[in-house]
Amino acid sequence: MDRLVKKVKDRQRRHMRARRKITGTAERPRLAVFRSTRNIYAQLIDDLKGVTIASASTKSSDFDGANGSNIEAAKKIGAVIAAKAKEAKVETVVFDCGGRKYHGRVKALAEGAREGGLKF
Repeated sequence: MDRLVKKVKDRQRRHMRARRKITGTAERPRLAVFRSTRNIYAQLIDDLKGVTIASASTKSSDFDGANGSNIEAAKKIGAVIAAKAKEAKVETVVFDCGGRKYHGRVKALAEGAREGGLKF
């Protein structure tokens, strides 16, 4: 198997393993994080209804940073998603790192969301 294909499949396997245990509700939605090489995306998801409550990314108009692939950008996105969560009257979330390590940009997004007022 190609090295990159194996890497993606392993991440998807880790994500599905975590998703068996993590479920978002209307009161406590799932904060799903996806990280690509250039951008980072965050969504608040109610899994019971199958609805995205709020979303933010480095590609959206809410983001004012120049570089979307660094730790500062991830922290800003965490603050943006926390502000959108407050608008939707959400205070607590379940964190879903998408099969990635809680390190680097994923960790920075989580810290930015905590500083914005979200509770994990």
